[in-house]
Amino acid sequence: MLRRSLENRDAQTRQLQDAVTNVEKHFGELCQIFAAYVRKTARLRDKADLLVNEINMYASTETPNLKQGLKNFADEFAKLQDYRQAEVERLEAKVVEPLKAYGTIVKMKRDDLKATLTARNREAKQLTQLERTRQRNPSDRHVIAETELQRATMDATRTTRHLEETIDNFEKQKIKDIKNIFSEFITIEMLFHGKALEVYTAAYQNIQKIDEEEDLEVFRNSLYPPDYSSRLDIVRANSKSPLQRSLSAKCVSGTGQVSTCRLRKDQQADDDDDDDEELDITEEEN
Repeated sequence: MLRRSLENRDAQTRQLQDAVTNVEKHFGELCQIFAAYVRKTARLRDKADLLVNEINMYASTETPNLKQGLKNFADEFAKLQDYRQAEVERLEAKVVEPLKAYGTIVKMKRDDLKATLTARNREAKQLTQLERTRQRNPSDRHVIAETELQRATMDATRTTRHLEETIDNFEKQKIKDIKNIFSEFITIEMLFHGKALEVYTAAYQNIQKIDEEEDLEVFRNSLYPPDYSSRLDIVRANSKSPLQRSLSAKCVSGTGQVSTCRLRKDQQADDDDDDDEELDITEEEN
């Protein structure tokens, strides 16, 4: 019966050992993945800062409305990175560090398990020694062995009870910590994304306020300055071919010749009229 009790306690110890090993394995994995998540978030923040700088540099080269809209967008996006930095710091403190602390906690529980196993092995050794003593020399010598066995059994029972209490507290604390860690994670993410929604809404509105027509007018004015029309006329005049200029000159010359001929004809008609009047006067005198 004593050996059966010892075997039962050994099975219980192995179960407790498996529970600690399970926590050590999965909490370690969770800690590594959450830490990688935080590092990725921090790198995303750094890339966003580079994007803000590039948007500001590009905006400085653009037309007034587009420039102002892009700068306002960059300001909002930069504000979002401040919230992302706060997210990174909170995740590190509220999620990663508590999970990392379980490395130390698990080590302490393993030390408790080791002490319990040592006491169990001592008890099993004393039980085996007592059985051998009884078989070899059924005398009073086995009384000494029984005394040693009782002492070892009491020691094993005490360490087992302590281990049970320790593991029970460990399990209770583990469940509580898991709830707190994941609750903090959700709260931090909700807070960030709530702020992100506000910032993105403002950034969207700033982009939509850009006056396309006004900027297009500014662009056109930069291409075509006010004296563009007069300069265009000069260019057109200078771009006539020699044939066009010759035809124009001939038209002008022809017009002058026609006018001169008409003038000469008019003068000759006037002279003829004068001759006719002189002839009429002479006839009357006669």
